[in-house]
Amino acid sequence: MESPAWVQRMDQLAAEGIPYLFVLDFECHQPIILPLNELATKRAEANAPLIRYQIGGKSDHKSKALTDHFTKSPVDFQVYQNGFDRALAAIKAGDTYLLNLCYSTKLSNRLSLSEIYDAAQAPFKLLVDGKFVVFSPEQFVSVVDGVIRTFPMKGTIDASLPDAKAKLLADIKEQEEHATVVDLLRNDLCIVSDQVTVNQYRFITEIATAEKTLLQCSTEISGVLKETYIDRPGSMMHALLPAGSVTGAPKKRTVELIKAIEPDPRNYFTGVFGVFDGKDLNSAVMIRMIEQREDGFYYRSGGGLTYRSNAAQEYQEMLDKVYIPV
Repeated sequence: MESPAWVQRMDQLAAEGIPYLFVLDFECHQPIILPLNELATKRAEANAPLIRYQIGGKSDHKSKALTDHFTKSPVDFQVYQNGFDRALAAIKAGDTYLLNLCYSTKLSNRLSLSEIYDAAQAPFKLLVDGKFVVFSPEQFVSVVDGVIRTFPMKGTIDASLPDAKAKLLADIKEQEEHATVVDLLRNDLCIVSDQVTVNQYRFITEIATAEKTLLQCSTEISGVLKETYIDRPGSMMHALLPAGSVTGAPKKRTVELIKAIEPDPRNYFTGVFGVFDGKDLNSAVMIRMIEQREDGFYYRSGGGLTYRSNAAQEYQEMLDKVYIPV
């Protein structure tokens, strides 16, 4: 079967050694593949949407005082409970054993997407002005000298809680959720690479927000790209997507359930964006996103559900993830 056009485009540009930005929505129905030299040209065009990105590193911009610039209007708990109950029913039926459930929170916002992009402190940022801004803490895959690495992130806790780090690491539900995602991503890497290894398991990173500091748990997995995927980043991404850390397991059935349960299509949320620099590649999962819709701004967030999940705790985690990192 012939590969989708976006896959062929990414592979062709890579074969020619042309650096490019790629933005792949959750279902890969609206991919953006843009050579970096064209990106500079489009920025000068009056009618073209402004696209800015940051891959790795830290923002040079100073953070603004953000707490006074937006208020949250999340879905009612009962709305979340209904979706939660459907997900738990699917888990109990054996259709899935980990499902990442997400909802939209409406924002009363006095900052533009461009201002939010400048203010947010995150290693991976993307602005498509008029549509959305992403400030993601989660690297998806990197490829350097033929070695592919992925960094699934699963597990969040308020850092102000007593012994927060120890509690996060000891939590049985979080342990099981993280292990499931690591196993899924390890299997995904086996599709495109050999010598797959878990290099660092469940390490903690800290994220500062305007309201609180969060601790999040990640793992590093690596492999050596198979010859089939050397210099074919489009084919590699096609084999790996959607990202396992923001879907669940088993992936195919869980994605079907997500589409049935969540009230809004994900569009670019939980897709992947990144840059191929002519030789190597780096990318991020598009979590921590604010969308601009006709009736205002919406923040997408959620978390992974297992049979041990508690609706009130998961709802609170969803709210905790509605932040701009500072």
